[in-house]
Amino acid sequence: MSDHGYWFVALALGLVVAVVAVVLLETFLRDVHRVERGVGLVWVAGKQVAGNTATTWLLGETSQRLGLIIDEAGKHVELLSPPPAPPMLPHPPPEVLA
Repeated sequence: MSDHGYWFVALALGLVVAVVAVVLLETFLRDVHRVERGVGLVWVAGKQVAGNTATTWLLGETSQRLGLIIDEAGKHVELLSPPPAPPMLPHPPPEVLA
Protein backbone atom coordinates (compact mmCIF):
# COMPACT_ATOMS: atom_id res chain seq x y z
CA MET A 1 0.00 0.00 0.00
CA SER A 2 1.29 3.45 -0.86
CA ASP A 3 1.62 6.43 1.39
CA HIS A 4 -1.57 7.89 -0.08
CA GLY A 5 -3.43 4.70 0.78
CA TYR A 6 -2.28 4.87 4.40
CA TRP A 7 -3.35 8.50 4.58
CA PHE A 8 -6.82 7.68 3.26
CA VAL A 9 -7.17 4.82 5.73
CA ALA A 10 -6.02 7.08 8.58
CA LEU A 11 -8.41 9.86 7.49
CA ALA A 12 -11.29 7.40 7.12
CA LEU A 13 -10.65 5.96 10.59
CA GLY A 14 -10.41 9.50 11.98
CA LEU A 15 -13.71 10.37 10.34
CA VAL A 16 -15.35 7.25 11.78
CA VAL A 17 -13.99 8.09 15.25
CA ALA A 18 -15.20 11.69 14.90
CA VAL A 19 -18.70 10.57 13.85
CA VAL A 20 -18.88 8.09 16.73
CA ALA A 21 -17.70 10.81 19.14
CA VAL A 22 -20.37 13.22 17.85
CA VAL A 23 -23.09 10.56 18.22
CA LEU A 24 -21.99 9.72 21.76
CA LEU A 25 -21.76 13.39 22.75
CA GLU A 26 -25.21 14.07 21.28
CA THR A 27 -26.63 11.12 23.23
CA PHE A 28 -24.97 12.41 26.38
CA LEU A 29 -26.33 15.91 25.77
CA ARG A 30 -29.89 14.59 25.36
CA ASP A 31 -29.55 12.63 28.61
CA VAL A 32 -28.28 15.74 30.37
CA HIS A 33 -31.31 17.71 29.16
CA ARG A 34 -33.64 14.90 30.30
CA VAL A 35 -32.00 14.89 33.73
CA GLU A 36 -32.27 18.69 33.94
CA ARG A 37 -36.01 18.51 33.21
CA GLY A 38 -36.42 15.86 35.92
CA VAL A 39 -34.42 17.91 38.39
CA GLY A 40 -36.58 20.93 37.60
CA LEU A 41 -39.74 18.93 38.31
CA VAL A 42 -38.26 17.67 41.58
CA TRP A 43 -37.30 21.23 42.52
CA VAL A 44 -40.83 22.50 41.88
CA ALA A 45 -42.34 19.62 43.87
CA GLY A 46 -39.89 20.24 46.70
CA LYS A 47 -40.85 23.91 46.85
CA GLN A 48 -44.53 22.94 46.97
CA VAL A 49 -43.87 20.50 49.81
CA ALA A 50 -41.89 23.15 51.66
CA GLY A 51 -44.74 25.62 51.18
CA ASN A 52 -47.28 23.09 52.44
CA THR A 53 -45.24 22.18 55.50
CA ALA A 54 -43.85 25.61 56.41
CA THR A 55 -46.16 26.00 59.41
CA THR A 56 -46.18 22.47 60.79
CA TRP A 57 -44.23 23.71 63.80
CA LEU A 58 -47.46 25.42 64.91
CA LEU A 59 -49.38 22.14 65.21
CA GLY A 60 -48.36 21.58 68.85
CA GLU A 61 -49.63 24.99 69.91
CA THR A 62 -52.76 24.55 67.79
CA SER A 63 -53.48 21.25 69.51
CA GLN A 64 -53.13 22.83 72.97
CA ARG A 65 -55.40 25.73 72.04
CA LEU A 66 -57.95 23.35 70.56
CA GLY A 67 -58.05 21.54 73.91
CA LEU A 68 -58.76 24.87 75.65
CA ILE A 69 -61.53 25.66 73.15
CA ILE A 70 -63.12 22.25 73.74
CA ASP A 71 -63.03 22.82 77.51
CA GLU A 72 -64.63 26.23 77.08
CA ALA A 73 -67.33 24.80 74.78
CA GLY A 74 -68.12 22.21 77.46
CA LYS A 75 -68.66 25.02 79.99
CA HIS A 76 -71.00 26.79 77.57
CA VAL A 77 -72.99 23.60 77.12
CA GLU A 78 -73.33 23.24 80.89
CA LEU A 79 -74.46 26.84 81.34
CA LEU A 80 -76.88 26.91 78.41
CA SER A 81 -78.50 23.51 78.90
CA PRO A 82 -81.80 23.39 80.79
CA PRO A 83 -81.64 21.73 84.20
CA PRO A 84 -82.50 18.05 84.21
CA ALA A 85 -86.16 17.19 84.85
CA PRO A 86 -86.98 15.76 88.29
CA PRO A 87 -87.37 12.01 88.32
CA MET A 88 -90.88 10.79 87.67
CA LEU A 89 -92.50 8.95 90.55
CA PRO A 90 -94.01 5.64 89.58
CA HIS A 91 -97.78 5.62 89.37
CA PRO A 92 -99.40 3.68 92.18
CA PRO A 93 -101.34 0.60 91.14
CA PRO A 94 -105.09 1.21 90.65
CA GLU A 95 -106.09 -0.87 93.69
CA VAL A 96 -104.20 1.47 96.00
CA LEU A 97 -106.14 4.47 94.78
CA ALA A 98 -109.53 2.91 95.56
